Amino acid sequence: MRARRVAGIGVAALIAAGLCGCGAAEESAETPGLEARGTVLTTVKPTRQDLSNQISLSGTVTINPVFGIVSPADGELRYLDKKPSTVPAVRPKWVATVWDDNRDPRRVYIPKDSVLAGRLLDDRADVTKGMPIVSAKHSGYGIVAEIDSAQAYRVSGAVTDVRAQIKNGPGPFACEALGTIAALPAGTIPEPPPPPVATPAPGASGAPPVVQETAPQGETGGSDGSEATGMRLVCVPASGVKLINGASVTLQVVTEKAAKVMVLPVEAVAGVQGKGKVDIVGADQQRKTVDVVLGLTDGKVVQIKSGLKGDETIAVPGPDLPADKAGQGPTG
Repeated sequence: MRARRVAGIGVAALIAAGLCGCGAAEESAETPGLEARGTVLTTVKPTRQDLSNQISLSGTVTINPVFGIVSPADGELRYLDKKPSTVPAVRPKWVATVWDDNRDPRRVYIPKDSVLAGRLLDDRADVTKGMPIVSAKHSGYGIVAEIDSAQAYRVSGAVTDVRAQIKNGPGPFACEALGTIAALPAGTIPEPPPPPVATPAPGASGAPPVVQETAPQGETGGSDGSEATGMRLVCVPASGVKLINGASVTLQVVTEKAAKVMVLPVEAVAGVQGKGKVDIVGADQQRKTVDVVLGLTDGKVVQIKSGLKGDETIAVPGPDLPADKAGQGPTG
């Protein structure tokens, strides 16, 4: 009995020792630690690709849409002293001139198939390049897409390509953009000259009256001017496209293209209107904020014109913007 009791105690001791050993081994296992504060976990590298500044607009088929023509240069604006014709121009028509003392005068034309709708500024006003100075009215069907302020600077460049798709109708088809997208003030048409007055020839009592000349045929008529408009894109499709007034249209607008440019995801970039910042990640996994120059964007990636070599590691998300610019995102 005594031997059995001693044996039992030995077995219990071995079991207890084993259990203690397991507990000690488990306690000695290391728990995965957290990265140091400020360590960047998500990164990207710049890549190169073809890029276009493209946006989608909602438009409507419209009869006789109004659009604006801008000044081609800085200078003094002088309108031609003519009444506009009601007959659409068969070729580009000269309607005003911008004079600059240091350059040759620059003529302003309205396009073929349009009529002058109104003067947007006073005669002899000082103007700057790109300022709307006359309104014109396209004769026939066109497509009008309203533009909000968030889209304005993306569309403000030269519109290189517009394609339209009519809802449940023709498309996609090319659509030629007319004039500027800028908002237009109300256009005015000058008062016609006073009617001719018959007056006796000087020094000749009872002589036949001298009648003042009137405007030649084709220069009379015109309109009461044009109404103010908001920012809008006006385009005209080819003559073979069947249009119905009021039909809904989706426009795909390309304002600029670039080939094999350096890009980053928009989430990695902070900045507006050409100026931006990115965070470069060093070997120690810490951020260093640098300035970059931004270019085109398609909403997914943004062009990096300068500021990076192309082999850097960039943190995502990008650096925080100052409070007054937060949430604006990169633009081209």
